[in-house]
Amino acid sequence: MRSEEYPLVQFADLLAEPLRNGVYKSKEHHGRGAKVVNMGELFGHPRLRDVPMKRLELTDNEIRKSSLRQGDLLFARRSLVAEGAGRCSVVKEVFEPTTFESSIIRARPDPSKASSDYLYYYFASPQGRELMRTILRQVAVSGITGSDLAELRIPVPSMPVQQQCAEILENLDDRIDLLRQTNATLESIAQALFKSWFIDFDPVRAKAAGREPEGLDADTAALFPDSFENSVLGEIPKGWHAITLGEAFELNPSRSLKKGGDAAYLEMANAPTTGHRPLGHVGFRPFGSGCKFRNGDALLAKITPCLENGKSAFVDFLGENEIGWGSTEFIVLHSRLKFPTYCAYLLARHEPFRQFAIQAMTGTSGRQRIDLSRLMQFPLAAPPDERIAVATETVFGNIQARIAANDNQAKALAALRDALLPRLISGKLRLPEAEAQLNEALA
Repeated sequence: MRSEEYPLVQFADLLAEPLRNGVYKSKEHHGRGAKVVNMGELFGHPRLRDVPMKRLELTDNEIRKSSLRQGDLLFARRSLVAEGAGRCSVVKEVFEPTTFESSIIRARPDPSKASSDYLYYYFASPQGRELMRTILRQVAVSGITGSDLAELRIPVPSMPVQQQCAEILENLDDRIDLLRQTNATLESIAQALFKSWFIDFDPVRAKAAGREPEGLDADTAALFPDSFENSVLGEIPKGWHAITLGEAFELNPSRSLKKGGDAAYLEMANAPTTGHRPLGHVGFRPFGSGCKFRNGDALLAKITPCLENGKSAFVDFLGENEIGWGSTEFIVLHSRLKFPTYCAYLLARHEPFRQFAIQAMTGTSGRQRIDLSRLMQFPLAAPPDERIAVATETVFGNIQARIAANDNQAKALAALRDALLPRLISGKLRLPEAEAQLNEALA
């Protein structure tokens, strides 16, 4: 049965209670009490779980009226851009009193009439987004009202069909989430190793204390000294040198591209704030004016607020010997011989380095950029030669490669989900066929 054959039901009739706008409280009530879902959580977590949130002091009556439960749907009541208004998130976990801010509308589906997950996927589908656009109001910002949302007429298949559609799509989203969580763990491991070996000098401290360094084979451990010496940086491993960023890494190294020729292009909007992989597909554009990079380079946003927001990337998405290009607002870093390749990116994510870069910004408020000459003075300690970098290159390279492979798989599964979503919601794809595609993708 296709969606045009499903009965149309007014959204309000699928709910256990009326729609409710979120809570507004003055500043003296902030910072304590119940967790509060803000717009950042709604947009950042479409399937909202137990993530860190700000807190808001509520009365018992406000908790009773405006708390969240598993299965609630949250809608963005207003947004600076039209695409954001009406954006839907489904609450998947609630472990303590949690409320939602005044720019959000809560819907509480009646589980005997509709699956919360099916409704979430419906509103995420092209059909659902198009229906939402029919109630969009454009004034200073784009927005929807609860009364208009309540009157939307939703195609509602039988409960078994709803549940099967949602289960197929949820299985894909669950695998995507697992791959992303795995990548976050892998990067945390890489960051910890970089900090341990090149910032905190843990192998040297272990040997100085008569212990075997952890996480290193005997040959690599032997490359680290067993004592320290004084330097302008304080104590550093004996035989190492106090140097600057400009001596340890190439900044904006020379790369060649033909003017007007098509090349892979990474725009700032596609650079991640967490993780090293681009957020979406990297397309091609005729080369004009911008930074140039190749595999093995790290990218660091140099302009406010992109730098403060953590826009950084590691280039591993090009072909062999391929040169890509990107925004003029990136700084390109490439490891010289004494640091493993991936460490250029790990340094870009290292919090003390990020704070140094932020302090190195100059210019008028709102358009500040990193002063490259100041950034190049960031202090580091470097081994006397490339042997430690060579010995640890495989460790970091394997982690980076696993992250890239997981990200490619997550993006392939997301593409499958996005292809299945409108066909499942419309009823144009038979459930057995969708299940076969799911099983093949997850095999």
